[in-house]
Amino acid sequence: MTDPLAPLRSVAGARAAAGMRRTLRPRSVDDSVLDLASNDYLGLARDPRVTEAAAAAAKAWGAGATGSRLVTGSTVGHHDLEDALAGFIGTDAGLVFSSGYLANLGAVTALAGPGTLIVSDAQNHASLVDGCRLARGEVVVTPHRDVAAVEAALTGRSTDSSSAAPALVVTDSVFSVDGDLAPLADLHAVVRRHGALLLVDDAHGLGVVGEGGRGAVHAAGLAGEPDVVVTVTLSKSLGAQGGAVLGDPVVIEHLVNTARAFIFDTGLAPAAVAAAAAALEVLRAQPQLAASVRSGAERLARTLAAGGLRVTEPSGAVVSVLVGEPGRALDGAARLLEAGLRVGCFRPPSVPDDVSRLRLTARADLTDADLDRAAKAVLGVLAEV
Repeated sequence: MTDPLAPLRSVAGARAAAGMRRTLRPRSVDDSVLDLASNDYLGLARDPRVTEAAAAAAKAWGAGATGSRLVTGSTVGHHDLEDALAGFIGTDAGLVFSSGYLANLGAVTALAGPGTLIVSDAQNHASLVDGCRLARGEVVVTPHRDVAAVEAALTGRSTDSSSAAPALVVTDSVFSVDGDLAPLADLHAVVRRHGALLLVDDAHGLGVVGEGGRGAVHAAGLAGEPDVVVTVTLSKSLGAQGGAVLGDPVVIEHLVNTARAFIFDTGLAPAAVAAAAAALEVLRAQPQLAASVRSGAERLARTLAAGGLRVTEPSGAVVSVLVGEPGRALDGAARLLEAGLRVGCFRPPSVPDDVSRLRLTARADLTDADLDRAAKAVLGVLAEV
């Protein structure tokens, strides 16, 4: 009998030989490692106000939503959270999905399809990339943060209002690898000139960027604009799980009726809904948390750069340390973990061969001493590998 798994074994062997094999590393509940890999930017995942809200919702509603949002999966909590998120960011309506990945997938595929021109930044998150692929429209990938290239792509389509192909420009706000910020105001000006839509994934902006952490779209003055659609995740600054799409009520109604990632997926568990709602209330009450994250990232980047490392300038919580070779990044991350510091490691296939990096994230609950300890460890380890 022919081994049906032979192709997978072959690929696995090649992956291991190239040093590109991914592995799962489970954490224990009493993990004592200083964590600068987490996306829990505000330190709210274990905040008692958040966990107690989650526990109360689980006891009241049960462990799961019990069905899709259009059947039994919509609770009062889901709708209250949608209103709260929209009000916080400055849009008119919102729709909660069971993950940020599905929110992006659902938004892109529902707003674009065959005949739509989709213009996507080269460094967009994988969920946006996959949404572009599944939408089956014409996709143009533009160089990172290149507004002129976006305008050129849109100029190439018909401008006759009766025959112009629909167009959607897709971008992260704060990019997850380098932590830099998209030129949102300039992109919106281009989009409006050409009668297109702008979809912004504000996953790394919510809770960190702008006044009180209202996000990069709000900070750019674009919240509530009819031609701007915002996606967010509830699993970063809000310390929970899930995602949402925020925008004009016409957009939200369209998603309810056409977004397959919403229609055919079980609703977000009530515990996660309640946790995200409680975290949002904490952020409202303590708007200084956002500024604390930004100042921590700036302190970390400043110290690492002063030590001679190539560090990206953070626009949010993410600090990226370029190390070049994949092997050096992997070795550096492993040695740092042994020394009691957890950092992210980005290497192929997530990034090109020559730009592997360590990715550190500042959090509101990290002290200056924590950040200085982390910087000292990174400088010491990268001097050796």
